[in-house]
Amino acid sequence: MPHIIVEYTDNIKDEAQIPELLKKLHDVLIARPTIFPIGGIRSRAFELTNYRIADGTEDDAFVHVTLKIGNGRSSVDKKAACDEMFEVLKGHFSPLLEKRYLTLSLELYEFVNPTYKYGNIHGRFK
Repeated sequence: MPHIIVEYTDNIKDEAQIPELLKKLHDVLIARPTIFPIGGIRSRAFELTNYRIADGTEDDAFVHVTLKIGNGRSSVDKKAACDEMFEVLKGHFSPLLEKRYLTLSLELYEFVNPTYKYGNIHGRFK
């Protein structure tokens, strides 16, 4: 953990520059290695082909980011990371927001139950 999940509508796929967005979002968390261990950061993006926005009369688009983390981080740390991630999201899509209807959102999901993880990537960053 943490995991970054980006969902975006297919009508912006040619301009969204999703790999670049994922790097920028990773960089926000990588800058906080004592809060978010680098070896645990993962991201993925899903292009949505079946969706409906508002009344369906315009070629509207959206991008929704979910940040999933394990529990135990302070409210201050979570807010700072999410605030910065949302600013990155808005900055990344600012050119597109000037050209079309687009909504951006970011959600923090914190696991309250235990999670089960196994791997050897963390060791590389010790």
